[in-house]
Parts: sequence; C-alpha cells; structure tokens
Amino acid sequence: MNIWLVAGLAAVAGVLAEGLILHYLLRLLQESAATRKNYQGLDIPVSAGISFPLALLLIYTIILLFAPLYAQPVKQEVYFLFLMGIFAISLLGFADDMLGQRDTLGFKGHLGALLHGRMTTGGLKAAGGALIALFLALSLASGWPDIIVNTLIMALFANMLNLLDLRPGRAVKGFFFFFILLAFLASWKINWILIAPLLGATLYYLHFDLKALAMMGDSGSNVLGLALGFMAAGSLPLSFKVGVLFFLIFMHLITEKYSLTRIIEKVAVLRKIDQWGRGKSDGKSEKTG
Repeated sequence: MNIWLVAGLAAVAGVLAEGLILHYLLRLLQESAATRKNYQGLDIPVSAGISFPLALLLIYTIILLFAPLYAQPVKQEVYFLFLMGIFAISLLGFADDMLGQRDTLGFKGHLGALLHGRMTTGGLKAAGGALIALFLALSLASGWPDIIVNTLIMALFANMLNLLDLRPGRAVKGFFFFFILLAFLASWKINWILIAPLLGATLYYLHFDLKALAMMGDSGSNVLGLALGFMAAGSLPLSFKVGVLFFLIFMHLITEKYSLTRIIEKVAVLRKIDQWGRGKSDGKSEKTG
C-alpha cells in the first residue's frame, strides 16, 4: 500500500477519532466542573487537549494491527516512544490545568519559587517536561551534541505552544505553521504515518477552539509542542536543529519580557491571521505556563 495513502487514511482516522472522543469528553468536563473563565468571562471546558493522546492511542493501535498490509515497515518502538512522551507531557499539563494557581507565571517565576523551596504545578510541568525531552532525546540519538540539542528543542517547543495558547485557535494555527516549516526544512522527509493522526485530530479540534467551545489547556498545547520537537529532532540535520533552537530561545526571552498578545496585535498581518475564524464570543484565559 502506498505510504501517502496510508498517511491520508491515518489523518482521516484522526479526524474521526477526535470527533468521537470529544463528543463524550466535553460533556464529561462540563459535568465535572472542569471549566475555566476565558478572558471574556465565559465558563468553558478546560483540558480538552487530553483528547489528543487518546485519539493517537486509538489510531496507532489500528495502524499496528494492520501493519503487515503496508508497503513500508512500521517501527513499533518509534510509536511506543512517541506515545509515551505524548501521554506523559499531557498528564503534566492536565495537572497544571486542574491544580495550578496563576499567582506564579513565567519560567522565571516558577524557577524562583523552586529556589525558595516551593514547587508550583508549572515548575513540576517544566521539570517533568525537561526529563521527558531528555528521555526521548537519549532514545533518538547517540552523540551528546545531538542529545543536548534535541532535549532543548523538545522542551522549548512544548512550552512555546503553551505560550501561544492565549487566544482561540492561536496554538493550533501555530502548530500547523511550525509543522509546515519543519516539514519544508526536512525536505518533506518525515514520518508521515506517525504525525498524520495528530494532524487530523488537531484539524477537527480547531473548530471548537476557534469558537471558544473548549480550551485545550496545557494538556493539549504541550502535546502539540512536544510533537513538533520530536519531529524536528528526528528529521532535521544538526545544523538546522541549532537554528531552530536559537529561534526558540529567542522567543522565550522575548515572551519573558513582553506580552506576545500585544506584539501580535501591533503587527497587522499577524493580527489578521490571529483573528481568522473566531466567533464573537471567543476567548482564552490570559496565562502562561
């Protein structure tokens, strides 16, 4: 079977799986009072992003069941590794969504609290996310330069998408933008079957995010960011990865000092892209991880 056909079917399956899971999950979150006020004061379900790892688990199970039919062999260990990282980072994000207090914000705030003997959920997520990134990097590469760069890229990408998740649809749009950019840098030679289900699931979820029917929360934005980091780590040459790493460091330094929302609102093109597709009653809680 043609690999592009398989990837296309995997993306469609991702759409269907996400639709099925969200149908039940959003009601569960609402009935469990897992809601949060967005910046317009509306109570909407939070942590809807836990649907992403669940959808991936369902689709990967189907992929591995039918693996003998593929023209290309499926390396099961890659799926296991990626899925482990996705579930772990989503769990940390879920803990931050459900238990986190917003009195401590930003990397410096969480680090400062830790140095004073106080662990915040954001600090736990940052430390746990770094360990997850290191574990994945050790499994992907053998040389220490590659391992260090891969670790930083995955950890910073996970937080980068979290920083974008301040307005409806922004994190999803950022995910697709960075995905296309990374795929281009990799000359489109990426593991399409691995990433296709997440592309389909995220595309289906976009409507709910744009119309402020749900917040993906850290449990979703960190998943999207880690997936981008994993893709970069496994597909790009070291020189390109160093360039990506410098960009991520630069963006984190900027967002520690300036509001990303204000920067976007001041640039006409970015403002138009950011506002595309939103309803009149949209919003996200203004927070950073």
